[in-house]
Amino acid sequence: MKKKGRKSKKPEEKRDEYDPCSILPLELKTEILMKLPPKSIARLGFVSNHWSSIIRGQDFTNLYMTRSLAQPRLLFSVYRPNMQMPFFHSCSQEDPSSDHRRVSYSLNSDLRYSFSPPIGGLIFGQNNTKAMIGNPSTGQFVSLPKIKTQRKHIFSIFGYDPVNDLYKVLCMTVITKRGSQDFKWEDPMWEEPMTEEHQVFTLGPKQKWRMLECHYQHRHHSGSQGICRDGVLYYLASFNDKQSLMSFDLSSEDFNVAKLPEDYTLQQFGNLVDHSGKIAIVSQAYSGPMDLWVLEDASKEEWSKVAAIVPSITDIAGNVQRLIFKGILPTGEIILALLPTPKPPFFFLCYDPKEKNARKVVIEGIGEDYAAVNVFFDHVESHMVLSKVS
Repeated sequence: MKKKGRKSKKPEEKRDEYDPCSILPLELKTEILMKLPPKSIARLGFVSNHWSSIIRGQDFTNLYMTRSLAQPRLLFSVYRPNMQMPFFHSCSQEDPSSDHRRVSYSLNSDLRYSFSPPIGGLIFGQNNTKAMIGNPSTGQFVSLPKIKTQRKHIFSIFGYDPVNDLYKVLCMTVITKRGSQDFKWEDPMWEEPMTEEHQVFTLGPKQKWRMLECHYQHRHHSGSQGICRDGVLYYLASFNDKQSLMSFDLSSEDFNVAKLPEDYTLQQFGNLVDHSGKIAIVSQAYSGPMDLWVLEDASKEEWSKVAAIVPSITDIAGNVQRLIFKGILPTGEIILALLPTPKPPFFFLCYDPKEKNARKVVIEGIGEDYAAVNVFFDHVESHMVLSKVS
């Protein structure tokens, strides 16, 4: 009669036995982890079950996120020419000259992805029907299932649902409807582009795109990106021949619409931004003043207006075609990105509306070999490890 051999231990179980750090107090191990960059923490989670249980535990996750929220960062997505590997670069938002970090990503590096503003440490990228979600602090990205559509024009927004602790992507495709009795125009050749397919994807294993029903026939503004605030996605759209603010509740998955102020510049040149935790629209007609409209009460559709005159910046930035509002620092300075992307070394502008002057902020760590750089505001670092979607 054969004796049963002892069951061999898994590699991670063996590592747990010989891990000298296992005898350290939990408080000391937590202190050590908090001193490491997020990429190192994510890797350490695969060393042993012991480290994984700490790093992926709710207590450490909450502690790390609390600190990250208190230390927001500027995030730059950097696209390079000649099929070179793109990368993300980040630095301190309070002091852009300090704490620089670079992380490359290799997933479909030959494609140029359009990225939504990061939320909760993650970021969403899209190239036509191909999409991905990743952690720019660790460099891990996962591909999502292809967006289910035959349409060419696709608009997507990425957000976080705090009620159910879920990350979701809202995707809308556009069709063109010819003039009919449904519209006031008599020209039968007149065409109106409208959103047709509305679908949502929930980040997680074995998830798929789900079709949604929207009762508001509208057309989103392709030139203005959407943003997420407190579990609700916002984007600008045309509804009933009026410029409007559309919203999508990530928890209930319901759409809603709100009126915009009757202001010509806002209606024609408005761009949705996040202003100190509030939904706002910044508008600037050519070289005119930069107006900031802040949504004070969404239920009452109450807006307040702040005008900030942007001075001539030719002496520090040269001839630029367009200034893009990116956010406001705790100092009250307005972050302005330039289009087209400035030549090396990369820089952006900080404008002080009280002193009415601007200063150039050079980001040395990006290097000189870049084709385009996008700036994101209020990024928080995360050590989150993503599971494969499919």
